[in-house]
Amino acid sequence: MNIMDFNVKKLAADAGTFLSRAVQFTEEKLGQAEKTELDAHLENLLSKAECTKLWTEKIMKQTEVLLQPNPNARIEEFVYEKLDRKAPSRMNNPELLGQYMIDAGNEFGPGTAYGNALIKCGETQKRIGTADRELIQTSAINFLTPLRNFIEGDYKTITKERKLLQNKRLDLDAAKTRLKKAKVAEARAASEQEVRITQSEFDRQAEITRLLLEGISSTHAHHLRCLNDFVEAQMTYYAQCYQYMLDLQKQLGSFPSTFLSNNNQSSSAPVQSVSTPSVLASASASLPSVSNSIVTSGISELKSSSGSRKARVLYDYDAANSSELSLLADEVITVYSIPGMDSDWLMGERGNQKGKVPITYLELLN
Repeated sequence: MNIMDFNVKKLAADAGTFLSRAVQFTEEKLGQAEKTELDAHLENLLSKAECTKLWTEKIMKQTEVLLQPNPNARIEEFVYEKLDRKAPSRMNNPELLGQYMIDAGNEFGPGTAYGNALIKCGETQKRIGTADRELIQTSAINFLTPLRNFIEGDYKTITKERKLLQNKRLDLDAAKTRLKKAKVAEARAASEQEVRITQSEFDRQAEITRLLLEGISSTHAHHLRCLNDFVEAQMTYYAQCYQYMLDLQKQLGSFPSTFLSNNNQSSSAPVQSVSTPSVLASASASLPSVSNSIVTSGISELKSSSGSRKARVLYDYDAANSSELSLLADEVITVYSIPGMDSDWLMGERGNQKGKVPITYLELLN
């Protein structure tokens, strides 16, 4: 029975405190009661904490979008994380593209130029996919997790203590209001005692909140280290991708330049090679070019004379129009030049068939 009485009294006291705070808060909003202002330093710390929380959330969410653009995949990962279960492993976009390329290359035939190139590109895409997984994993551990820990841990504690500080301030200001309204000496003495107690509790809570907020500077320092780790992970990823593509470019260097052409150009004109980004161009400047290895002095002599030569076809070639001649790898045809012909092309003859052929597909025979 005594316990029940105690609980009822405590409930009544809590209800009274809540009502007192509500009345004080409402009167402050209506301008009918004075409000104890926090000191400037504490206000600046609170503002810094709010700003840190706001931008940390934005950076964290956008980093997640950067690492995983698929919103459905992000939701799935979130659900599995909350269930404390590992999400099923699936191919990422580069890996999926790579697998399609490899399958297509095998379907077209690894012995054909296009099929072989697709397989090489597919293998490179798969390596990029693996690097992508490593970037996501490293970034999640070293960058996203610390940011999330701040939002879900430190800042929640700050919010809790800040709310408690607000309650203590309301209690203090409500006590001050009652002191002003007290007329009887006994009532004034009780109100003065209440003000002293609530002031002490407010000051104590303000100090606790201040100490927590001053830890934001340490949070910034920690997040700076995490940011460095994220940049290093990105640098490693992009360096790997650059190296993979550079290696792929070298491998594709043995293929005719027509495979690297812009399909939107006119089919009746020789196709120009796609321009390579300057960073790749400078790195591969020392590599022997396809044109230099094929446009030999023999072709130069052939173009300057009116004679003809035998040539072996290096790769299959499908004629783009009636003015060109389709070719099969390893067949031998007769080639010659005619006045006004583009430097990248020759006339080819096979029996009673003739048409333009790209010189990059040919090897002149002695």
